[in-house]
Amino acid sequence: MNALDVSRWQFGITTVYHFVLVPLTIGLAPMIAIMQTVWHKTGNEQWLRATKFFGKLFLINFALGVATGIVQEFQFGMNWSEYSRFVADVFGAPLALEGLVAFFLESTFIGLWIFGWERLPRKVHLACIWLAAIGVNASAYFIIAANSWMQHPVGVVWDDERGRPAMNDFFAVVTNNTTLAAFPHVIAGAWLTAATFVAGIGCWWMARNSWRARKLRASEEVPVSISPSHVGATADQLDDDAKKLWRPVTRFALWMTIVAGVAVIISGDFQAQIMFKQQPMKMAAAESLCETETGASFSVLSIGRQNNCDNIEHVIQIPKMLSFLADHTFDSEVKGVNELQEQYQKAFNTPGQNYAPNLFVTYWAFRAMI
Repeated sequence: MNALDVSRWQFGITTVYHFVLVPLTIGLAPMIAIMQTVWHKTGNEQWLRATKFFGKLFLINFALGVATGIVQEFQFGMNWSEYSRFVADVFGAPLALEGLVAFFLESTFIGLWIFGWERLPRKVHLACIWLAAIGVNASAYFIIAANSWMQHPVGVVWDDERGRPAMNDFFAVVTNNTTLAAFPHVIAGAWLTAATFVAGIGCWWMARNSWRARKLRASEEVPVSISPSHVGATADQLDDDAKKLWRPVTRFALWMTIVAGVAVIISGDFQAQIMFKQQPMKMAAAESLCETETGASFSVLSIGRQNNCDNIEHVIQIPKMLSFLADHTFDSEVKGVNELQEQYQKAFNTPGQNYAPNLFVTYWAFRAMI
């Protein structure tokens, strides 16, 4: 293992524990805004309670996301300083917009939302959480635009004088078709994450309050630790909480889960088709597809060392499914790692250069995602 491998592992680990937090923040912000909007329109105090409850969880998650994101930013200048210098004219633009526009928008209005209860007019306070939600999602857009440019560089020309790419079309960079495919998929995934989170908590409290109400009616002692926020509550009050607070919140979250789940499937399929065209090596490696095939099968399970194409055996496959995922036809040709390797070596005049990623990591990471 060399310095490059260590840097990749470090950045990968940092990205993972940062991104564990990010989808929940992105999805929870608009859900809280909807909850507060329902309270504003109906005057139902239960939705106000839900807004404040999940608002606290959102703020904790947001703070942790900021802390881990700062570490990630440092690594651009430390682990990948040469890369940052090389692509600074292009890569820096969406990152700057993420910080100067999106992050300041969300952080400013989150601050106003936190401290604005009972101080700001209700409509102004409601607008604050909606602007924060817009800022959170805009932040995701600019980060995805930066990442998408790495996957599919557009809007640049080569600067011979400085020996690095220079941006000549900012609009092309931020409207990259890779960005337009990835953003809906990420946002749908974030909504699915947040909706599942809210639904899980809602189900938990419905069950706990109903159980505690039954215990109280049976005159049985209930441990305080079971429901510390309802110490002294009557059985009827606990039932009301279950029915009037947690049941509507859970229904709302479950409907959001269904909508987001469908959106994840549709957007993921569209993104996969673009990746097959733009990054065939990545997709071939993700399937450990070593040889070009017509009507290629999707690999469910393979065995072997898988660090390269010398020792891979596909045990379970779905016939022609990979071709279908590539372009929605069952008999299309999907290029394999070996052919793509020869193609790239010839195109860049680099005999002996390995352009394939580690097949084991790519293959199993893709299946872990699924």
